[in-house]
Amino acid sequence: MKISKVMTGLLVVLAVSDAWCVEVNPAEMVAAHNRWRAQVGVGEVTYSPTVAASAQAWAEHLRDTNQCNMRHSSGSYGENLFWAGAWSNGPMQDISDKEVVDSWGSEKKAYTYSDNSCAAGQVCGHYTQVVWKNTTTIGCGVAVCSNNTQVWACQYEPSGNWVGQKPY
Repeated sequence: MKISKVMTGLLVVLAVSDAWCVEVNPAEMVAAHNRWRAQVGVGEVTYSPTVAASAQAWAEHLRDTNQCNMRHSSGSYGENLFWAGAWSNGPMQDISDKEVVDSWGSEKKAYTYSDNSCAAGQVCGHYTQVVWKNTTTIGCGVAVCSNNTQVWACQYEPSGNWVGQKPY
């Protein structure tokens, strides 16, 4: 009986600790952004601990107040958000920094540079923020909700996506 309780307790600790192991890899996040930026000939971004602290605080705010539902912050940074649900049987998905950025970058197919527009019914603002030429620094954060959903936030300085301006 004691062994059963110990094992159950250990499994609970492992399940909870797994949710807290998710963290941003700054080098991977920068590399993923810079791969998309290189495709359009804009300069590389660097990682800012200050911007990252803001992004992490926002991801945690969404976790703590919104159950990981996405809502943009109202700060001075540009911002992209990414949400990942848990698998149908409950476990958290293993999401990489590259997958997060590539999900935003994949919006490139909906973007038309010549008239600076997105295809009808499509989204491309995450992509244009990733490749915004004036953005020089990024910082990102991630939080896991109690239901194993994840919310990722990347913030950008200077911000991009200015109405009427092309990203590069």
